[in-house]
Formats: sequence, structure tokens, C-alpha cells
Amino acid sequence: MLAPPPWLVDELQNRLFLLVNHLVMQEPQAQDRLKRQKGRVGIVKWRFFAIEFVVTPAGLLARAQPGVQPDLSLAVVETSPLVMLRKMLQAQKPEVRIEGDVQFAAEINWLADHLRWDMEEDLSRLIGDAPAHALAEAARGAAGALGSFVAGRTAPSATGPGQSANRREG
Repeated sequence: MLAPPPWLVDELQNRLFLLVNHLVMQEPQAQDRLKRQKGRVGIVKWRFFAIEFVVTPAGLLARAQPGVQPDLSLAVVETSPLVMLRKMLQAQKPEVRIEGDVQFAAEINWLADHLRWDMEEDLSRLIGDAPAHALAEAARGAAGALGSFVAGRTAPSATGPGQSANRREG
């Protein structure tokens, strides 16, 4: 299996924390909920990827020190990247195996259910309302087309083993 270089994984994780903290800071209730979990450590695993995080006293997430014992472990069960992409494009949460602190898991689940990125709003601050709206529409169209393509690639076949698609009634 081809793995990305460590420097790329490291940089993507840094960017992910910036995005998640941006979303958390836009939702005061999210920060308040996380403040109650300060110092807790979690790990999210999918295939050969793992990201360790710690809740800061400010109610944000930071990268945890490697090797720290997590209070919560979340392992994404789905292994197919195409199925994961389809679920993400359909705003579905993947099945996750949870081990550890139940209350901490409930707070992370709340974040997953309630944090949303308003890309159009963020873009409008940089480039203005009209261009932001046009870019967001284009992105939604591309995501829809990609979702349709991925759904077609991962949809179960209408015919099972030993069945023919050209059956005649009669």
C-alpha cells in the first residue's frame, strides 16, 4: 500500500487542526463543551492514518504529544476510500468503533453533528459576496457531480451472482 510521505501527513494534520479550531471558534457552545474536557486526549484512526489530539484549556484542539495514552479512541470501520468519500459527500457519518471515556465521546459526537463550515461566508470576507457565491455554487456543483460519480462506482449491483440483467418475464 502506497503511503504519503510523513511531511505531507504532518502538514495535512496541522491544516486540519486549523480548520477544526476555526469552526469551533465560530460556535461558542462548542468551545464551552470542549472546555469541560480540557486535558483529555483522543486519537482518531482510519486505515494507516492516525491523528492524536488534546483539548486545550481554551476549548480548542491541539496535536497531542506522541505516545500519550488516549482517553478516547475512535476507529473508523469503513476501509474503502470511495465509500468514505461517498458518505462524506452525502453528509453521513461513517461507522466508528469507540473505546474509552463515554462523556468525551459524546462531546466529540456533538461536534461532528453541529459544526459546519460555511465556506461561502469565509470566502466573502476575502473576495466579496458575489464572487464568493459564484465559487461556492461551483464547488457545490462539483461536489454533486463527484458524489454522483462515486455513488455510481460504489452502488451495489442490481444483479446478484448467477442472475442475468436481461431476464424476460413471461
